[in-house]
Amino acid sequence: MKILLYGGSACGKSALAEALLLKSPGEPRIYAATMEPWGPEAQQRIRRHRAMRAEKGFQTVEAQRGLESLALPQGCAVLLECLGNLAANELFAPGATGESALRAMLAGVRSLARRAETLVMVGNDVFADGVPYQGGTAAYLRLLAEAQARLAAEADAVAEVVCGIPILHKGSLALP
Repeated sequence: MKILLYGGSACGKSALAEALLLKSPGEPRIYAATMEPWGPEAQQRIRRHRAMRAEKGFQTVEAQRGLESLALPQGCAVLLECLGNLAANELFAPGATGESALRAMLAGVRSLARRAETLVMVGNDVFADGVPYQGGTAAYLRLLAEAQARLAAEADAVAEVVCGIPILHKGSLALP
């Protein structure tokens, strides 16, 4: 089952994603973390998140880019956190273009989905603020919007999370 959860910052989408994955029959439970460890603050946040996930039975796999090459066991449960970081990492990697970044994102997520019993993807609400952006920011937002639209079309369930409440747009969040 493929699930896409999206919403604004600190809306509860990560907590919902973890709760869904803890109900998944897939094993092992893998947290595919996309945050780049830039600087001491990010490194401290990563350490804190790793410890919290381990307490819940997740194995953390660093997955900043190139998801297609991740070696994960068949039948696992994967939480991909988050598509926003992945889009930035793929887009701003040396030699990347918008089209190559989109191809890399989609191929990587599809590769995870082929191996996972359950794949929960966490994304971001984009273009809701109505602000026109320029340059690299505009390219990043277009990439993320396009990737999430395509992944939503392929997903079994899509929910927007608002104040911790999932608003279902497609399918069901009930896991087998």
